[in-house]
Amino acid sequence: MFLDIPAPILLRMRELEQRDALDRNDGTPRLDRLRQIPPDTGKFIALLAASAPEGDWIEIGTSAAYSTLWLALACRERNHTITTFEIMASKSAIATETIAAAGVGDVVRRVEGDFLDYVGDLDDVSFCFLDAEKEIYLSCYEAVVPKLVAGGLLVADNAIDHQATLQPMLDVALFDPRVDALIVPIGKGELVCRKR
Repeated sequence: MFLDIPAPILLRMRELEQRDALDRNDGTPRLDRLRQIPPDTGKFIALLAASAPEGDWIEIGTSAAYSTLWLALACRERNHTITTFEIMASKSAIATETIAAAGVGDVVRRVEGDFLDYVGDLDDVSFCFLDAEKEIYLSCYEAVVPKLVAGGLLVADNAIDHQATLQPMLDVALFDPRVDALIVPIGKGELVCRKR
């Protein structure tokens, strides 16, 4: 899956990595920055997604679709699709460009809007990647966990570098009898929850 990343995907990944690096150093306002995961985290979530049981895959917080590209690799591996949700119109526009440039429109369904407005339409979620504004993590967690199939995975980014902000959600997840959960020290820290 990672040794032969198709050229259009790899090229767009490199472009987004360069833009993200510039955003972090040039004074771009926080909400306008891409704030994407590092490549090792991308590989990690792709491996997890490729190992998920049968069911729907979702991503909450598309941004420019960098993490979506990693998940698209897992989709191709499994002959699957993913639905990704982005609330900010400006980032949704960049994500549209990314999906087209990388040629992954066949495995990615993009939704512009608040994930919490769509959660009622979901059932049988087997994989969820959560990387949105930290203040909504607990609401997203509580909305997704009941929708997870047995063995389904919820992965939340920033569990270490934003631990103070995320502590209420982390406290719920790490002691939730519905899931087995741990924090994996890769990238910015990934909370991994598996539905019992």
